[in-house]
Amino acid sequence: MKSVLDTRLHNSSQLAGFAKREDLSFFLNTVAHIQYREVPELAPTVELLDRYRKRRLAWPEYAEAYVALLRERDVASRLPRELFHDGCLLCSEHEPDHCHRRLAAEFLSKQWGGGVEIVHL
Repeated sequence: MKSVLDTRLHNSSQLAGFAKREDLSFFLNTVAHIQYREVPELAPTVELLDRYRKRRLAWPEYAEAYVALLRERDVASRLPRELFHDGCLLCSEHEPDHCHRRLAAEFLSKQWGGGVEIVHL
């Protein structure tokens, strides 16, 4: 892995704990020579995340709205594919089942015509 791509909406809040963007960037670089990059284009909006967390949206509706957001933002064209080479998407969910990083990886793979290896750590 050459880089960690942070897709979190709130990556500098107290809730991020030891994984605040400044701390994480420092430790990744110092300990493992891994580059830290924020990729806000892959973060959900405040409103979308809030609706999901307050259970106003079930997972299938959240997933559909998030993928629509990625299309609207045109992330497949705006983000260089090379950015993701040997990269690891980071968010706050520990499992990929209900996680926007999985949705983003699958969306980009589909938009780019495959050839993207997705491994959940």
